[in-house]
This record gives sequence, structure tokens and C-alpha cells, in this order.
Amino acid sequence: MFWPMLAIALGFLGIAVLGVLGIRVFLEAQRLGREVARTTEKINRAAEDLERAAEDLARTGQAL
Repeated sequence: MFWPMLAIALGFLGIAVLGVLGIRVFLEAQRLGREVARTTEKINRAAEDLERAAEDLARTGQAL
């Protein structure tokens, strides 16, 4: 009777550990997604700034 109870307890413990690890992976994936979104916004903002600067430079070049 001891061994079946031990097997059930270890099985439950294994499932609990996998559940905790799954939750941690999910939270880290969410954090990574937010970081990617934030970085994408920064890149888009920098691209817009570069485009504006290029337009100003082209306008200045045409004026000369």
C-alpha cells in the first residue's frame, strides 16, 4: 500500500511542478511580447524621425 501511495504523491508533485513551470513560461512569454511591442514602437518612431530628417535634407539640397 505504501508504494502506490508514493507513486500517486510523486505523480501529483510532478504535475504540480510542470504547472508552475508552465505558468512561469507563460508570464515570461507575455513579458517578452510587451518588450517586443515596445521596441517596435521605438523603431517605428526612429524611422519616422529619419524620414522627416531626410525630407528636410532633400528640401535643403533642392534650395541650394
